Formats: sequence, C-alpha cells, structure tokens
Amino acid sequence: MSVHVRYETPEELSDKIYEMIRINNNDGRIKKGSNEVTKAAERGTAQFIVLAEDVNPPELLAHIPYICEEKGIPYGYVPNQEFLAKEAGLPKGVNTASIAIIEMNRDASEKMTEIVDDINGIKN
Repeated sequence: MSVHVRYETPEELSDKIYEMIRINNNDGRIKKGSNEVTKAAERGTAQFIVLAEDVNPPELLAHIPYICEEKGIPYGYVPNQEFLAKEAGLPKGVNTASIAIIEMNRDASEKMTEIVDDINGIKN
C-alpha cells in the first residue's frame, strides 16, 4: 500500500465513488490537483475528497488524509488517476491525482452517505 493510502479500497467501493462523481459532475463544483484539493481541505470547503492510488510520487498526497481527518472531511480512494480525471469531466489524456467536491447535488449527496458508511465499515 502506498504512503498516502490509509485503508484498502474494494473495487465495488471505488465504483461507487466514480458513480458519485459522475452523478454530481453536471451540477456540482470540484477542485482538482493536489494544491487545490489541499486548499479546499484546509479551508473546510470540501464535502468529499477523492485520491488516486497510483500517484507517483505518493508523497504528493500523503498530507491530505491527515487534513481530512482533522477537519472531519470524508475521503476515499480510486485506483487510477486517468479514470478519476475522466469521471470528473476533464479532457481526454489529462490525469488528476485528486479532486475535492465542493458542491454536491442531492443524488450525489445520497450516494456519498452510502460511501461514507462503507468507508467507516472498512476503517473500523
């Protein structure tokens, strides 16, 4: 497991996270990239943070889970930067190490509640 990954994420959970991003993409606002995500976490404006597991170097994201835990912001992992960027609506060929969902529509918010319950079950 990489230095920034705090728990093992089953594929089913990663799929739910991708689905939440897709559901929210047309309505919600996101920040992408480690700098913007760090700022959103520190300011407490993020509703949910998604981190890619295949980041190189992994130290790029190592601080974000700690900030999330300190601020009470839920976070989850997906296996791939490229798919994360695609689901976030970024142009083809662009990768992103992380995204912060700032605004979430009702459907995505309901999906997030389900995801957070699953994550809490894994972490405990």
